[in-house]
Amino acid sequence: MSDIIAFEAQTPRMALPLLYPGQAQKEAFVNEALMRIDALLNTRIEGVATSPPLSPVDGACWIVGANPLGDWAGKAGSIACHAAGNWLFVGPHEGMAVTESASGQIMRYRMGQWSAPAAVQTPQGGETVDLQARVAIAALLERMVEVGLLPAA
Repeated sequence: MSDIIAFEAQTPRMALPLLYPGQAQKEAFVNEALMRIDALLNTRIEGVATSPPLSPVDGACWIVGANPLGDWAGKAGSIACHAAGNWLFVGPHEGMAVTESASGQIMRYRMGQWSAPAAVQTPQGGETVDLQARVAIAALLERMVEVGLLPAA
């Protein structure tokens, strides 16, 4: 949808189109804003890809990888959402977070790139071993993985 109509005035963070009094075709602007809100509210992605899937389902989103092809050319790093039979591209902003469907892992956009936190290993070795502390730390790490704060090791 975004590539069909150029929106001159947009909100600063999510590029939602703004309306003006007496504006023609307000429905196009409102529909564009609703599609963007739908795509960005608690965003769930299918994964990172460099080319669009052959048969995307409306509402499915991906992070566009490096050197994208086809309809995604020139949109690296953007979130591509399929909506109403078209691709809607939303540029990321610092601190934006998405959740990957398959793993439940949260990915964040920081310093110009998407990343997920690295896996954290349970404590090993050391001169003084406190078994109770290790059990508590392992349980805490396991819970953090369960809620999606950390990736599985």
